[in-house]
Amino acid sequence: MNKIKYLSLSVLILAVSAWAGEEGAMDRPSITATNTMIVTAVVEAINHETREVTVQKADGEMLTFTASEEARNLGQVSVGDVLVAEYQETVSIEVMENEGYEPQAMAADAMARTEEGEMPGVAAMEATVIVATVEEINIEANTFKLKGPEGNIREFVARNPENLKRSKVGDLVVITITEAIAIVVEKQAAE
Repeated sequence: MNKIKYLSLSVLILAVSAWAGEEGAMDRPSITATNTMIVTAVVEAINHETREVTVQKADGEMLTFTASEEARNLGQVSVGDVLVAEYQETVSIEVMENEGYEPQAMAADAMARTEEGEMPGVAAMEATVIVATVEEINIEANTFKLKGPEGNIREFVARNPENLKRSKVGDLVVITITEAIAIVVEKQAAE
């Protein structure tokens, strides 16, 4: 990612924080939803030369995959070790007053992995922020139109009709999608 995207994202986040704290501002709609999935599996077979790994999930399902060269420290893994993967996705939608901003989209990502000699592990995160402008609100039809970063205008049906009354044409709709995954391998517990 280049520095300009990170700077733009930082400025947008600061602006969002400032707008949210304004006194007398209309109570605009917002929602956040998070989905988390954790999968645990036991290493049933591993071929260190071909990097092929077979694991068994808690429900008995067997999965076989080839670990990429990026999977550092595969030599540390043995049959019986436990692989734990956690995936989390968060979607946030917030309507706020527009103070002269145009629709835009930005993305940032980060990744880290364990050091040489440690058990394998990786964590990765990607965040996408899309800013759209409210172009039209039709309370009778329970619809609204948004203008996206590429100038496209799409119509949506409001899930909660009351939210249309708490918004106005020209408002910004900030959609933030964050995906994160962490995978670690833990040594088999001593018996």
